[in-house]
Amino acid sequence: MSGFGGCGKNKVERRNGATGLPDKLCRTAPPRPHSIHQHKGRKTVLELYQFELSHYSEKVRFILDYKGLPYRKIEVTPGLGQIDLFRLSGQRQVPLLKDGHEIMADSTAIALYLDEKYPEKPLIPTEPFARAQTLILEEWADMSLGLKGRTAMIGAFNQDPEFRKAFLPTQTPSQLQSLVDGLPDNVRSVGNLMASSVPNLLKNVVGAVPGDLLSMGGAVAGFGPEAVKLANQDLARGLEALSLMLADKPFLVTNQPTLADFAVAALTMYIKFPASPTLNLPLSLKGKGVPGLADNPLYETFFKWRDDLYLNYRKIDETTPPPPSDGSPQKISID
Repeated sequence: MSGFGGCGKNKVERRNGATGLPDKLCRTAPPRPHSIHQHKGRKTVLELYQFELSHYSEKVRFILDYKGLPYRKIEVTPGLGQIDLFRLSGQRQVPLLKDGHEIMADSTAIALYLDEKYPEKPLIPTEPFARAQTLILEEWADMSLGLKGRTAMIGAFNQDPEFRKAFLPTQTPSQLQSLVDGLPDNVRSVGNLMASSVPNLLKNVVGAVPGDLLSMGGAVAGFGPEAVKLANQDLARGLEALSLMLADKPFLVTNQPTLADFAVAALTMYIKFPASPTLNLPLSLKGKGVPGLADNPLYETFFKWRDDLYLNYRKIDETTPPPPSDGSPQKISID
């Protein structure tokens, strides 16, 4: 088994996150609530500014839970809610972590910071080859699974009636469900839906898309049929590779979790939403995903592995209230 140690700050920062076994896992206890006593010696609780449905925020939540670091989630509503975020950090993206006077954005930068400052349960191996594998897989997860997963999810929303209905709250009148189901493609584009009465849950997902991807007319650029098709093809190859890698090993790189495992697990969230109670998602979305990927038996090994990773390393947060359901921005207090 490869040795582990602090990761340092030698990885170049690139994009900002928001714009994710049979007896192989060593821990089998069910998820536990967050507790401020989980990390001895800490007097303050970390603050994570996030979108609940951001897969890059989920990557940071995975790491915080794995290291047993107590944290408080602060839900940021895309748009107005990001103004206070800009005042705090000079930028508008999530995830953003506040640790006392330390403030940092970008899920990878946050992961490297946490591994250096809180070296218990390290994320990055010290053995050179295992270290290289971990960093390469984490980068691939960020730039391929994360970005293409979002494209595939938005494509599925546009094209699949059942997946589209899953975004509607359970109390939505049947007439509205039928209306959304029957929208023609040109009207059903996510850009147009953002201006309608589509639930805030979907608005939050689309709100995480960088502003330069939104055209002046409100239609979403880069999510057309050809882009969705290519994204699905690339994701299929990636899921096949991951399933083969995990066929006879507990984790992607070593015999214990690394940053690569948590990045891959989190950044496949849009491909198939986890059924785990650790995520504050509508029941209608849990276990749902991109048709042809989420329900393909060829990738069952991977999604079973991810389910076990959630069971063993993500914790239920019973202290944080759900995000606002009325569309109003979350107030952020700034010290």
